[in-house]
Amino acid sequence: MTPAQATCLSDALVIGYAILEQGGPAAIAVECTIGLLEQSGLFNAGEGANRQLDGVQRMDASIMEGAHLKAGAIASIEGILHPITAARLVMEATNHVLLAGPPATAFAQYYKLEPLSKGRALRRSAGRSPASMAVAQTMELYRAMVKSQRMEKDQHGTVGAVALDRAGTVAAGASTGGVDSMLPGRVGDSPLIGCGVYADNQSGAVSMTGIGEGIIRLVLAKTMCDRLATGASPTVAARQVLRLLVSRIKGSAGALVLSPDGRFAIRHVTPYMAAGWWNGIGSPKVRGQFS
Repeated sequence: MTPAQATCLSDALVIGYAILEQGGPAAIAVECTIGLLEQSGLFNAGEGANRQLDGVQRMDASIMEGAHLKAGAIASIEGILHPITAARLVMEATNHVLLAGPPATAFAQYYKLEPLSKGRALRRSAGRSPASMAVAQTMELYRAMVKSQRMEKDQHGTVGAVALDRAGTVAAGASTGGVDSMLPGRVGDSPLIGCGVYADNQSGAVSMTGIGEGIIRLVLAKTMCDRLATGASPTVAARQVLRLLVSRIKGSAGALVLSPDGRFAIRHVTPYMAAGWWNGIGSPKVRGQFS
C-alpha cells in the first residue's frame, strides 16, 4: 500500500463516518466512501479500473441495504466515473436489481453521472490496423510493467465498504474494474448480490474482494451472513468461509464483515489487503495486512 493509497483510504473513512455521525443512512455512507476511492485512480475501480483484453474498461458495482433488502447493481458499464452511484440509482429509481452492458451505461448517462476522464475512457478505434493495435497494446503493457515496479504487490484492488447507521441499518457495497487479462464481457462477483456483497439487518453486512470466479462459486457474501445469523462472530464467520474457499477451490479473497451490533472483521487469504476502519475515535485505522 502506497502512502497515497493510505491517505485516500483514511479520507474515505472520514467521509463515510461523517455521514453516519450526522444521522445519514448506511447506504449513502457506503456510496460516498467508495466514490472517493473510485475517483482517486489509485485502486481498481472508477478512474483506475483495469481494461479488458479489447482495451475497454468495463466496470461492475453493487450496493445493498439491510432494512428492506433493497439492492442495486451495474455490470459491464463503460465510461462512468462512479459505478457505485449508478448501482444506487438502480436500487432507488427502478424495480430492478441489475443492469448490464450498454443499457447500463445509457442509464447512468440519463442521470448525468460524471464520465471518466477522456484519457481513461478511450476505446479501440475501428479505423486502426491490427499492427498499430499490437504496438499500442505492447506499449500499454510496458507502461503497466514499469508502473508495477514502482508499486507494492497486490495493492491495486477492488474497493468496497460496509457501514452501520444510527437507525441500526447495515449496508454493503463494492466497485471494481475486474481482474487482469479479462475476456471482453467478463463479469465478476462484485455486481452479484450474495456473492460480492450482501446486507441484512438480521445478520450483517459483507463486502468481498479477490478473484471473483471463486467468490461466485461459493456465494461468499451470503454464506458469511448466514454464519453471522447463526451466532458466529464476524471474525469466526470470515475465517471459516475463507478457509472453505481455499480448501474447496483454492480461491483467493478478502472480506469486510460487519454485524448489526457493530462488531466487525477484516480478513483475507491473500498476501495483502489494503483496508481500514473508523468508529470516530482517534484517527482512522488503515493497514495493508490483517491477520
